[in-house]
Amino acid sequence: MNDVVLIMGGRAITVAEAVTAAGVLAGLLLLGLLVIALRARREQAEAQAAAAERQRELDDKLEAMTRLHAEMTGRMQTMAEVFGSRQAELTRAIGDRFDSLRGTVHSTLSENAERAAEHLGKLNERLAVIDAAQANLQGLASEMLSLKDVLSNKQARGAYGQGRMEAIIRDALPARAFEFQATLRNRARPDCIIRLPGDDRPLVVDAKFPLEGFAALREAQSEEARVAATRRVRNDLQTHIKDVADKYLLPGETQDLALMFVPSEALYADLSEQFEDLVQKAHRARVLIVSPSLLLMAVQVAQAIVRDAAIRDQARMIQLEVGRLLDDVRRIGERAGKLDTHFRQSQEDVAGLVTSTEKVIKRGERIEALEFEQKPAELPIEAVSLRRPA
Repeated sequence: MNDVVLIMGGRAITVAEAVTAAGVLAGLLLLGLLVIALRARREQAEAQAAAAERQRELDDKLEAMTRLHAEMTGRMQTMAEVFGSRQAELTRAIGDRFDSLRGTVHSTLSENAERAAEHLGKLNERLAVIDAAQANLQGLASEMLSLKDVLSNKQARGAYGQGRMEAIIRDALPARAFEFQATLRNRARPDCIIRLPGDDRPLVVDAKFPLEGFAALREAQSEEARVAATRRVRNDLQTHIKDVADKYLLPGETQDLALMFVPSEALYADLSEQFEDLVQKAHRARVLIVSPSLLLMAVQVAQAIVRDAAIRDQARMIQLEVGRLLDDVRRIGERAGKLDTHFRQSQEDVAGLVTSTEKVIKRGERIEALEFEQKPAELPIEAVSLRRPA
């Protein structure tokens, strides 16, 4: 047993030591195998427990699904019953609705028929009105022919332009702001003058626009007639612009600008389009050519000026009244100050009287509180007489 079987690191290992080491290694190996077996058994038990738990959970879920299926079956049966009852109610409601709709449609058709008959009656009435209007149009056409005759006459044309101009001015301005056929210092009589506030010089409006040349220009059939009519329009306009500037632009008496009224918007458009040089020449001569709409705008500007002047006058009156009111308020303030001084003096006097009264009362109380050793009978006659009430 003591035989050497191995030499390691300069040390001799005997058989007994080798057997002992082998036994220890075998024990350790058996212990490791036992630990491994115990661990495998524990893992198997845990796996079986987990499988049992999963089986239980699966059974619970299966039971829950069975219960849910039963509930769903009951609900489906309930919903089928509800849908059956609702379908019957819907069928009945649809039938009722169709019945009411049939009655409504019948009544609506009846009303529409009545309305159609009524509209046909009104249409017949309107056709009668249209016939009357057509007759009026025929009369208006004849009147337009007569208007053409009027415009061909110089005096009648002037009356026509004067009438339109007067209607525009009367509708927009107060009566004190204008005057028709006024006489200037040079004996000229303009068709209208407009008085502007704050200025003694009136604005002159002329309504005698020459229309003969324009009428000839519109009626011209040949180029020679058109050229002759154009030449006539130019001559008439230049002459009329010069007459307006000479008669109605009076320094110190009238405004530096005069208005030449054209009684037609179409005529003003033709004038601005075909005779722009004459319009510019009139501007340079301080004569403004205006159509009915432009005259209305100018009159509205004058109306605004008149209104502003009236507002300024009223504002000055209001300022004057406010100044007087402020003077009254100042006097009231002064009198209130004097009255407050009197009140303070009266309060001081009353306070002095109250103080004096309190002093007199306190002195009387002190006198009344005095105690004398002698009786009234033993006092001197002078003291007794003093104590007697008056």
